[in-house]
Amino acid sequence: MTAVTEAMRHQLQPYLFQDRDVVRAHVHSFGCQLNVSDGERIRGMLIELGYTMTDSYEDADLILFNTCAVRESAEDRVYGILGNVKKYKKANPNLILVLCGCMASEEHTAEFVRTHYPFVDIVFGTASLSRFPQLLLEHFQGKKFACDTGEYDAMYEGIVPSREHPFKASVPIMFGCNNFCTYCIVPYVRGRERSRDPEQILNEVKQLVADGYKEIMLLGQNVNSYGKDLEQPLTFAQLLRKVNAIPGEFVVRFMSSHPKDATPELLDTILECPKIGHHLHLPVQSGSDDVLRRMNRRYTVEKYMESVNYLRQRDPDFSLTTDLIVGFPDESEADFQGTLDLIRSVQYDNIYTFIYSKRRGTKAAEMEDHTTDAEKKNRMERLLALQRDIASEHNKRFIGRTLRVLVDGESKRKGRLVGKDSAFIIVEFSGDPSLIGTFQNVRITEARNWAVLGELVEEEQA
Repeated sequence: MTAVTEAMRHQLQPYLFQDRDVVRAHVHSFGCQLNVSDGERIRGMLIELGYTMTDSYEDADLILFNTCAVRESAEDRVYGILGNVKKYKKANPNLILVLCGCMASEEHTAEFVRTHYPFVDIVFGTASLSRFPQLLLEHFQGKKFACDTGEYDAMYEGIVPSREHPFKASVPIMFGCNNFCTYCIVPYVRGRERSRDPEQILNEVKQLVADGYKEIMLLGQNVNSYGKDLEQPLTFAQLLRKVNAIPGEFVVRFMSSHPKDATPELLDTILECPKIGHHLHLPVQSGSDDVLRRMNRRYTVEKYMESVNYLRQRDPDFSLTTDLIVGFPDESEADFQGTLDLIRSVQYDNIYTFIYSKRRGTKAAEMEDHTTDAEKKNRMERLLALQRDIASEHNKRFIGRTLRVLVDGESKRKGRLVGKDSAFIIVEFSGDPSLIGTFQNVRITEARNWAVLGELVEEEQA
């Protein structure tokens, strides 16, 4: 099965090439890695139809915005960009403008766009990605506003992505989320959890490895829940072991994980499988049980620390990163102190922090909040200062060790390269750009709060 059938291609070709030899498309994906992955599949469909990709609005015959809805500011940004591209539509009336993705899946978006941005031609949601060619055909056949924001039951097997990175690839393993955290819009725009067939996933990974990809990122809103809805249930840990068994030189990463589903089986799998990155991104969001309850996270700080302690007992150096929300509605100073205490206890290698912003359509948006913006900003500054101190000290554990690093690219500092080891630690060292995309051994000589620095061990090159 493929979204771009021979029949569909045959129907579209006369419209696409009736008065030109080349048609160009510009695709811009906003937001998370799942959105970027969707964007790669959209690019793949367009290329299969005959489009050439362009980075320029001016050259494009089709401009597509694959949107994010996690924050209202993200939506405001898209609407601002839509207003700016109107001039290209005026200059070229045949230009096709498309809005898709999470923002398009919200129930109010299609009608709002139809009313306020009538120059947009096509709108479709996350569940309708495979129907894009049909919507394009409907547009060419004269439909003024082609729209599909249907239910969340679609998979997109058979859509071959046009990947943007030469040696790192993302592979979605599931879609949707069942958790309904009170601050999050995702379950409303991506629907309930649906797992891909494991054989489809494994075949995709095998092909990527055969094509020379060195890092495979398995994606889902909550990868730990993978497989529960399959006809023959398969746990995420079991899937990881199958991926680990694929021959080849590559590292496997995944995101995102929910702490309530971080089972001992999963933790053992990460520790025991050499191709699985020995790092876990485990978003805690807060160090206060009261805040976690109001977030509907369904675990306590004590339960979270059980997973941390289990990992650290087996591997004291195990790498952990997390997400934290500062200033959730009515977060008290005592709540915030709980977060600082948690950071001190866990000793994270890195944290990703956000000041809470109200998101329309979520339960948290209806909660009272008496904490001032100034208090929230002050707490964020204190949190970041603590993490900088912890990371500077914590990274010293690598000094004198040799780490196996996948070289990502050139550093901002001339003559130096940057990459990550299995534990997702950023490593910077001197080296030739020809090493980009390869695994190299680097002996660590210095620690900073954001990375470790080292020297290439040429006689031990991986």
